Amino acid sequence: MKVVINSDNKVEKIIACCGLDCSKCDAHIATVTNDNELLIKTIEKWKAHYNIPDIAPEQLKCTGCREEGIKMIHCSQCGIRNCAAAKGLQTCAGCELLEKCNLIEKIHNYDPTALANLKSLN
Repeated sequence: MKVVINSDNKVEKIIACCGLDCSKCDAHIATVTNDNELLIKTIEKWKAHYNIPDIAPEQLKCTGCREEGIKMIHCSQCGIRNCAAAKGLQTCAGCELLEKCNLIEKIHNYDPTALANLKSLN
């Protein structure tokens, strides 16, 4: 996983295959800090926001898509992650189709910082 360390020697970003920053994801934070309260709050928020009424805590736990360990249900099945792996890439940053890819376009439209994160890796 690409980890960006700031000047205070603290993790600033953890860049996923698609460019999202795992260090800002409540599911990731709850998992790595063992914070069950945050995990339950995240489940309730995501049930409403993403219209997934039947999500269980074990489906939301995630260490990050490029990190060893448990993956949330979406990350374990992510087409973007699978595509990068099939191309032998750590992230989509090295892909020549980065800005033209239909697979990753929704992520970058939803969170433009994901594209900026990937571009910063080059």
